[in-house]
Amino acid sequence: MSSAKPRTAVYTGSFDPITLGHLNVIERAATLVDRLVVGVGINVGKQPWFTTEERVDMVKRTVKHLKNVEVRKFDGLAVVFVRECGARVMIRGVRPLQDIESEFTMMLANRQLDPGIETVLLMADKEFAHVSSSLIKQIAPLAGDEELAHFIPPAVIAELRAKVKRQAPEKPAAPKKKK
Repeated sequence: MSSAKPRTAVYTGSFDPITLGHLNVIERAATLVDRLVVGVGINVGKQPWFTTEERVDMVKRTVKHLKNVEVRKFDGLAVVFVRECGARVMIRGVRPLQDIESEFTMMLANRQLDPGIETVLLMADKEFAHVSSSLIKQIAPLAGDEELAHFIPPAVIAELRAKVKRQAPEKPAAPKKKK
């Protein structure tokens, strides 16, 4: 047996909800390392639809076919979480152009916070390049399950449907007819 340490990378995000784009990056990253930790955290700039526990559960169900992937929740800075996982590599998924500027800024900040952590950017495959959790939140109230299956894993559709139903504003009662 080799005494070499397993190569570990960490992919962090809010995954609110997990999309096929996220899954694409996870599956590809998992082939590059011995162990991939998916860290489910909080994006302070967004109001989450799902609790952290719900998101962790959705991600776990979605990646259960990947034997070298572990899913954990985290609070605080991603670079601290990466170190806690025993990793030196942070994976970030990017979509064309819209993510590059913010990911570049975050990468520079992370290098200042911990110069020992390298960031690897993986571009989502072209069929998922436009998919984001924000897009899912916009279309979920209007799209059917078949349409949603183009953007999110099948294991997440029912949970998303239930969330949309709970968040839908109540329709006003029809006015009563005068007699």
